[in-house]
This record gives sequence, structure tokens and C-alpha cells, in this order.
Amino acid sequence: MRIGELARATGTTARALRHYEQQGLISSTRAPNGYREDDEGAAVRVRNIRHLLDAGLTLEDVAAFSACLDGDVAGAPPSERGLEIARGRLAVLDARIAAQTAARDRLAAALLRAERRSGGGRNRRIGQRGRVPDTPGATGPTPCA
Repeated sequence: MRIGELARATGTTARALRHYEQQGLISSTRAPNGYREDDEGAAVRVRNIRHLLDAGLTLEDVAAFSACLDGDVAGAPPSERGLEIARGRLAVLDARIAAQTAARDRLAAALLRAERRSGGGRNRRIGQRGRVPDTPGATGPTPCA
């Protein structure tokens, strides 16, 4: 199976497949003409990689699962190491979400203060996406007065 066929069969891109190979997650052989060739089992391996990435793991995390990527990763009972990796990644994601929520809250509070000072915030909702206040004579949004 050539790289384009593998990409189509797994719903990924040739570029992603080359990256997985560089990371040591998949391997291929080369045909005499230099084309990359993968066996049918590569599709299972790539689908498992995609499953783990879609669950929020990183490629570094996925590398720890290398020994079981050729089987049924989603249906297999989890190992203690696999659970440990998932818990660690979840903690990282929770911390990122908390930081983004705090940044959003600071921005919303600053926007509310600014709108109150300008008198333009009486009928506006904080967090309304893509809305630019109507300003007579303005040709577009500007952050400065």
C-alpha cells in the first residue's frame, strides 16, 4: 500500500504519516523505485495512533503505547502505565483550560470596565463574538480612541 492509499484508508494525510514515521511510530519499506510501501497492518496502527491523539494524548504519549498499536487499543483493558499517562495528560489539559478561562475572565472584566467608562456598554453582552460596535464615521474596528 502506498502512502496516499494509507492516508485515504485511515482518514489522515501523507504528511502526518511521514511525521509518524519520523517519530518511530510506524515504519515502511521502500520499493525499488523509491516509493514508500506499507503493509495492510499499518492501517490498524495508524488508526490506533489517531484514536489516541483524538483522545488528547501527544505523540510522545502515544510512543509509550508502541507495543500495542497493532492490536485493539480501544477495546483492550488499560494498563497501569496507560492510565498513568492518561491521568497526566488530563491534568495538563485541565491546567490549560483553567488558564484560558482565567484569561477570558480578565479580558471580559477589562472590556466591561472599558465599556462602562465609554458609556457604550449599556446594551452589550460581554463575550459576544465577532460584534463590532457601531461608531458613526468609523470605517472599521480600531483598538484606539
